[in-house]
Formats: sequence, C-alpha cells, structure tokens
Amino acid sequence: MSDKTKRAIRTGLQTLAAVAAVLPALAAVVADSSELAVAAPWLVAAAASAAVVAGVVARVMAAPAFEVVLDRFGIGMRDDRPGGTRA
Repeated sequence: MSDKTKRAIRTGLQTLAAVAAVLPALAAVVADSSELAVAAPWLVAAAASAAVVAGVVARVMAAPAFEVVLDRFGIGMRDDRPGGTRA
C-alpha cells in the first residue's frame, strides 16, 4: 500500500473520530433551534471542538505505540530502514 493511501486512510479515521465526537451535540442544537442564527454560535463551537478532537487524534496516532497497532492493519507509517530516516 502506498504512503499516500495510508495517509488518506489515517486522515479519514481522524475526521471520523472528530465528527463522531461533536455530532450528537450539533444534532441537539439544530433540533432545538428554529432559526439558524440562534444555532450559529453553537455551530462555531462544534467546529472548533471537531478541530481540537482531530488534532488530539492525529497526535495519538503519531505515537510509537499506536504505530504498532496501525502496522498490524497495514496502514502504519513507521520507517523500518536502518537509521530511521525517511526518503
């Protein structure tokens, strides 16, 4: 599997985690509001929360221990070459 494909899968997993974290709150706000203007501050907060969650998930996925898990699924980015450098 190419590095580009692995990166795409990893980004998809990060985005999925971020959306899953804020979707219940966003759905509750939209269901309770009759006007979009009323929900706008909540939507901005939800978007900021999604960005924070995506950043946390990206950082966790970069940890060596998590790389081992990703390697088991064939989507790890660990470099196995001597010296540990990337091309």
